[in-house]
Amino acid sequence: MRDEDVLTAVRALAPVLRERAAEAETLRRVPDASVAELEDAGFFRLLRPLAYGGLAADPAVFYAAVHEIAKACGSTGWAASVLGVHPWYVAQLDPRAQDEVWGAEEPTLICSSHAPTGEVTSVDGGFRLSGRWHFSAGCDHARWALLGGLVTDREGRPVDMRTFLLPRADYRVDDVWDTVGLRGSGSNDIVVEDAFVPAHRTLGYGPITALRCPGHEVNHEPLYRLPYASVFTTAVSTAMVGIAEGAYEDHLAAARRSVRSSRGGPAAEDPFAQVRLARAAGEIDAARLQLGRNMTELYAVARGGAEIPAELRARTRRDQALATERALTAVDLLMADAGRGPLRVADDVLRRAWRDLHTGRGQAANDVERALLLYAQDALGMDVHDPML
Repeated sequence: MRDEDVLTAVRALAPVLRERAAEAETLRRVPDASVAELEDAGFFRLLRPLAYGGLAADPAVFYAAVHEIAKACGSTGWAASVLGVHPWYVAQLDPRAQDEVWGAEEPTLICSSHAPTGEVTSVDGGFRLSGRWHFSAGCDHARWALLGGLVTDREGRPVDMRTFLLPRADYRVDDVWDTVGLRGSGSNDIVVEDAFVPAHRTLGYGPITALRCPGHEVNHEPLYRLPYASVFTTAVSTAMVGIAEGAYEDHLAAARRSVRSSRGGPAAEDPFAQVRLARAAGEIDAARLQLGRNMTELYAVARGGAEIPAELRARTRRDQALATERALTAVDLLMADAGRGPLRVADDVLRRAWRDLHTGRGQAANDVERALLLYAQDALGMDVHDPML
């Protein structure tokens, strides 16, 4: 299977995902059939290493697939972007951890909640982990979880921030996801009660930010030399932009069909609606172009074996956050076109997209002001140290 074969299969699957969007909302999770079909399409293999049966694909193909899924169903696109990017993270871990995750032949999905909300205790050979982690998209379908935690010294002062990999037997999923938007993403809580995590199943933010991880011993593809923050934040932003484009396409088709606007003439001939439509399209195009440009440049540097410039990392983070803002702006513009009655219950696609995007904006990676601050500080020559670069 080639990278492009996966993208072709995902595009063929999109109409089915679109038909299941309402079902996903009702279930409050991605339907099992959708996950199975994405697995069969090869989507979850895109960022998995070649050594473990993956494709180690050009990241542009992965993001294009995420975009297509999110256009069809926002919740499925959001969950797929998160579940699909985690093989990249596991590829950074000690090979022993990778063997545990991918040693079995059956498909294995990994969920996450990186915010360090749990309690971590250092013990011989590893750590003990307890607590509750929120917003783990697609966790009902996963067999492993990546959870963030702060390691402290004897006085309780934080000395390290790490990510811990746990098998399904070591945690439970608490069904608490009942939200305004992204209802079908199944972003439930992960609860851990005093689980032991061996040292080889953890990774600190220092090595992953410095691009010097134990997984590089076995995974030599350039894909795994990209910055963590760039790979992860671009995934969720791509889903946001895909949601916006799906809403735009549906809105455009409906406007062409509409016979009359609130001003008495054909809706498609309303000049103010036309301007809003054009502005929305421009916001979506700008977001896609910037996201694509940055990832293309990052991958080119990684393929050449050079060090990723701090300026490119900061620009990628800036544009990632701005992409989410542009997606929101685009859908808000479409919602403002009240002549077509977008607030009616029947207008499912636009109404759902509006709710999904305003919910997704709350994800930590989409904090626009924080991302812009990091970019400005780097541009001004200040010494910037942040795990999200």
